[in-house]
Amino acid sequence: MFQANINSQQLDDLPIKVFEGGIVVIDSANKVKPAVEYLSKSMLLGFDTETRPSFVKGRKHKVALLQLANEERAYLFRLGNTGITDDLAALLENNSIMKVGAAIRDDLKALQKLRQFAPAGFIDLQSIAKKYGIMEMSVRKLAAIVLKIRISKTQQLSNWENAELTEAQQRYAATDAWVCRQAYLNLQNSL
Repeated sequence: MFQANINSQQLDDLPIKVFEGGIVVIDSANKVKPAVEYLSKSMLLGFDTETRPSFVKGRKHKVALLQLANEERAYLFRLGNTGITDDLAALLENNSIMKVGAAIRDDLKALQKLRQFAPAGFIDLQSIAKKYGIMEMSVRKLAAIVLKIRISKTQQLSNWENAELTEAQQRYAATDAWVCRQAYLNLQNSL
């Protein structure tokens, strides 16, 4: 039902798509609880993280941003400002709320360096995609194969620790989380 691979020309021919819902930047600990209360009403969330890139061998930065999105809103948690609060940890440990991301193992390890928690309810889109014969594992190529859309990766190597996130960074981060959710739904609905 889904093609296994996609080449550059096929990818370039697809329409570009971004998350069109509301984006909420959570940049202080007191904003976390209302965000978690809203997100906890969803049974399925898109999940991703962003880390400031390091261009020096051996230097790694802490995860800077946690993105959680439903169909209507994406919440961008600036972890350098908020940390992982009790409320946020509880959401990440909630087994009844599915959180879908791609290559989530490294994301979870990075988050656990900020605070220990027992991740529950996580689904790795890459594992699911393999069951459908899809060989491409990047979010960009999964979105192309499963959703027939192209997403921009131009902000991927931007500085996620900037004092303010640009509109382009916000839209990119929201799209990355949201597209994982949408791809998962499309795969599930294809059965």
